[in-house]
Amino acid sequence: MSSAEKPSSKGQAWLEDDSPLSFLVHANPLSSSFFFFTFLLCRFCTTGLPSDIVVEVDDMTFHLHKFPLMSKSRKLHHLITQQEAATHSSAPQQQQGTEDEDEIVEEQCHVTFTAFPGGSEAFEMAAKFCYGVKIDLSPSNVAALRCAGEFLEMTEDYSEDNLVSKTERFLSQHVLNSLKDSVKTLKSCDSLIPMAETLGITQRCVDSVVSRASSEDPALFGWPVSDVTTASKQVLWNGIDGAGRRKAGAGHGESWFEDLALLRLPLFKRLILAMKTAELSPEIIETCVMYYAKKYIPGVSRSNRKPLPLPSSSSSTVATEAEQKELLETLVSNLPLQKSSKAATATRFFFGLLRTANILSASEACRDALEKKIGLQLEEATLDDLLVPSYSYLNETLYDVECVERILSYFLESLDARNVTSNEDPAARSPALMLVGKLIDGYLSEIASDANLKPEKFYNFAISLPDEARLFHDGLYRAVDVYLKAHPWVSEEERENICGLLDCQKLTLEACTHAAQNERLPLRAVVQVLFFEQLQLRHAIAGTLMAAEAAAEPGRQSAVLEREAEEDEEGLGLEHVQEGNGTWRVAVRENQVLRLDMDSMRTRVHQLERECSSMKRVIAKFDKSGGSDGRGGGWRASLGRKFGCKFKTQVCDSHESTAVDTRKGRHHQQPQQQHHPHHE
Repeated sequence: MSSAEKPSSKGQAWLEDDSPLSFLVHANPLSSSFFFFTFLLCRFCTTGLPSDIVVEVDDMTFHLHKFPLMSKSRKLHHLITQQEAATHSSAPQQQQGTEDEDEIVEEQCHVTFTAFPGGSEAFEMAAKFCYGVKIDLSPSNVAALRCAGEFLEMTEDYSEDNLVSKTERFLSQHVLNSLKDSVKTLKSCDSLIPMAETLGITQRCVDSVVSRASSEDPALFGWPVSDVTTASKQVLWNGIDGAGRRKAGAGHGESWFEDLALLRLPLFKRLILAMKTAELSPEIIETCVMYYAKKYIPGVSRSNRKPLPLPSSSSSTVATEAEQKELLETLVSNLPLQKSSKAATATRFFFGLLRTANILSASEACRDALEKKIGLQLEEATLDDLLVPSYSYLNETLYDVECVERILSYFLESLDARNVTSNEDPAARSPALMLVGKLIDGYLSEIASDANLKPEKFYNFAISLPDEARLFHDGLYRAVDVYLKAHPWVSEEERENICGLLDCQKLTLEACTHAAQNERLPLRAVVQVLFFEQLQLRHAIAGTLMAAEAAAEPGRQSAVLEREAEEDEEGLGLEHVQEGNGTWRVAVRENQVLRLDMDSMRTRVHQLERECSSMKRVIAKFDKSGGSDGRGGGWRASLGRKFGCKFKTQVCDSHESTAVDTRKGRHHQQPQQQHHPHHE
């Protein structure tokens, strides 16, 4: 062994072999150079003196010296003293030829620690401390060294400036004053239970994390569910990566969240419970839970579909289905009940959790909690989020329609609660409700093509949305049209029931034109569309007449003022009077042209009314005779022969350009008036 040494004048020693199993220690406590080195599972310390004690810790054997260990550790001093006393009292008389060898055997002590806190690494650092080697304390090893010092009884009353006092000072002065360091030390306590609990290290770290996190600015927190593909597309005009800048700005918040996600589940639950007890911001608690879920639950993050093994798992494989289910239910139960501050990103994340819960057959309470959480912020969802596949063999449909129905009901309940709290008018249109109405109509259009979707389920889901959510019924009409096209076998009664969802007064011009020519609609629905289209045309004409009268009124007033000015001020000059008369003549001429246009449009409206009345009489005859099935083109051909016109051309020609332009300007007004305009 001595042949491998090259001691220096400064008390340093090293190995010529630079293999990774050897390492260097600088010290000179015994006035001679020494070092530790590893051979297989043994570690040797050489100072030029043979080792006189062997310490076994777990699967590692340490060949050391008694004096340095006994000078710092009361426990080792006690064990060595006991062993020496037992050896001397029971040692038999040996022959003189083997006396020297027997003396060496007598002095060799053997100590075994089966459950040393921190394992062989912690004992090695404690042994170096006994030899006077300077050890580097860090948030990751201070808890293990504190437990090792307690285990070896390396206290201040036994030896000055001992390991227990050094580690306690480092904990209180450095670790517990930093949020990130407290999280790292808390992570190291996972393998030190129960001694870390007995010494209060775990609780002190938990209290430090809670107190420090409560003073953190939530604006600095990163968000754990941003997709890499989305972030990579956000590049500034000068080529700087916006995602990189955002990541650098949020690095302070993300760092301790990432460390927090390394905790074992029981310790993580304890920390979240402490945060709730301290009434921390729901945003902080939710972000902690979401970081943890993103790391270990599969399918939640689109950028990281393969999760890591659980921290408590000894293997490197992903957790089993039962472990994932338990983890998911635990995390969901710890989610705050409030609406998320970053609702758009959180909603997508919660839908991912909901899909995973369906796959893992999580408990009903878990799925119900996720649906309620999504319902609080449904206006932030997208159509892709709502398309939750149906994983149950009990559901015949491709998508889980009942799940979306429940989420919608939770949204409406939360909206009512918000209106009561804020004292808002229930009749007023909520922007969130309008967004959800548009979203649900799009969802209806997507699921309408499912051949297994029953008519009553489609109808019940469509009417579950209140009328105030739909300013126009174009989206609902599209869903109805898709459903009738995908389900041509539905009965006439069911067809009329589904079309009864539509409010023809809320159809735009384009939707009315399409519906009037849609052969999939029942005859009754087409007649209603034509009637309300004609009614809207009359309202448009009335609006045009009112606009014309309003335009002519200033002309009349100006004429009266001109006459009064001529009587009072005859000397103002002939040129001004002629100019006023010219303006008046132009206004009168424009008014006459406008009235002629209105007369022609009024005549056209009367003609449409007569044709509509004739159509109603013909339809009534068909209903009595049973000659129309509501789907074919027979009744349309009959109407064409009856009135001598083509149905499609008649609908298109009934919209004069002036009326169309005026109607488009009135799209945002509800056509609630049912009276007819008065004619002069």
